[in-house]
Amino acid sequence: MFGTLVAAGAWRVARAPRPVIRRLIFLLIHCIYRLRFRGRHFIPVRGPAVVVCNHVSFMDALVVGGASPRPLRFLMDRPIYESPWLNWLFRLVGAIPVDSDRHDPGSVRRALNEVSRALRNGEVVMLFPEGRLTPDGEVRPFRRGLETILARDPVPVIPAGLAGLWGSWTSHCDGPALSKRPCRFRARVALYFGEPIPPRLARRDRVEARVRALKAEADSWACPVRKTPGGS
Repeated sequence: MFGTLVAAGAWRVARAPRPVIRRLIFLLIHCIYRLRFRGRHFIPVRGPAVVVCNHVSFMDALVVGGASPRPLRFLMDRPIYESPWLNWLFRLVGAIPVDSDRHDPGSVRRALNEVSRALRNGEVVMLFPEGRLTPDGEVRPFRRGLETILARDPVPVIPAGLAGLWGSWTSHCDGPALSKRPCRFRARVALYFGEPIPPRLARRDRVEARVRALKAEADSWACPVRKTPGGS
């Protein structure tokens, strides 16, 4: 009986790995963090869309991917994608690697082509327009990749603000990410999605401002200001 259940589970994962992995990730991040999600219903039930979020730590993609009611394709740096321990997982979930053309000529073009293919197949793609982890916990200026994607495939943009991961060992707080020992467990992490922005209105400055506003709202729960004794 047990062997039959294991075989059935393995068959299901092999047949449709992304939904199963998303559920497992959802359980994992719930064990690690105290999570608050808002606005997940803004991700469309069907059809293409781009989810745009601020970039705080190496856990961001897992949190956003686990929170999404649909499996996400996400852009990621090629050196991380090619990690010998995790490459199998990134391939399984359909991550899209990208590197600078200086290091890998044609990498950006190939990544954009794969993003277009995903969107035209009705998938949801997630990206971090800052292009790198924040060095100070604040949202950095967005790069032009989003505009390039929307020029090729005008789809709705769902902004998202992530808070609570700055200070974790996977962020650049107090030194390079992954260079410190984990020191926090069950920290508060909030992810707030906003209303979809039509592609014709999804200018870089407008999307960036919306992500900043959502992050500020998420901060109010994930990073509450504690009053000092005797303070007002």
